[in-house]
Amino acid sequence: MLNRMAPAVVSTLVSALAVLGLAGAPSASAAAPITARAAAQVRSAPADALAPGPFHRQLDPLAGTWKAVKTNYLLGGGKPIVSRDITVTTRWIAKTGGRFLEERTEGTLGGNTYFRLGVLGFSTIDRRYKWTTFDSVTPTAMTYRGPALTKRTNKLSLPGTFTDPGVLGPEYVGKTIPMRTVITIRSNDKHTFDLYFTPPGQSERLVDRVVYTRRAG
Repeated sequence: MLNRMAPAVVSTLVSALAVLGLAGAPSASAAAPITARAAAQVRSAPADALAPGPFHRQLDPLAGTWKAVKTNYLLGGGKPIVSRDITVTTRWIAKTGGRFLEERTEGTLGGNTYFRLGVLGFSTIDRRYKWTTFDSVTPTAMTYRGPALTKRTNKLSLPGTFTDPGVLGPEYVGKTIPMRTVITIRSNDKHTFDLYFTPPGQSERLVDRVVYTRRAG
């Protein structure tokens, strides 16, 4: 049975059993009565060590319906493209046990219909945020993995890489480009997503910024 359980849950269970004298070889202490300390430890052990926790709750302000202003510094040939008609709906995915946020973005970009689907979550295994997007501009998934965290923050820096289909120019087609998304939760009603690229031999530069403002009602 233990082989089929999550390692974190197994570890918690084994620790609790050890306190009660029920793990390992029989000993004199195994027959000892359950102490108040041992009973309290068993009661406080999490029912599911993999359940959503404080790092998930840090993302709660992102849920809702948003008016977004998107400024893209890459697709306009040197002149920023600004989209002001974008609507974003972000919700916790109930069927994942509330472990992942789904973001759906719809509007226009440079006069063309624009759509993006994003999934953001926190891994309780390696304690890092992970963000993956699929959109109507880039023919590949964009995946980001943040650093392992020990404390909560309202500014998430999530690096990744992608294979350039030519958005940086024909000379970059097929090259691996480092990228980074920075999610800044400014308040319950406003946040920003900044996307940076680092082309080979160049400094990191901002290529896309989205400012989200919560829609009333």
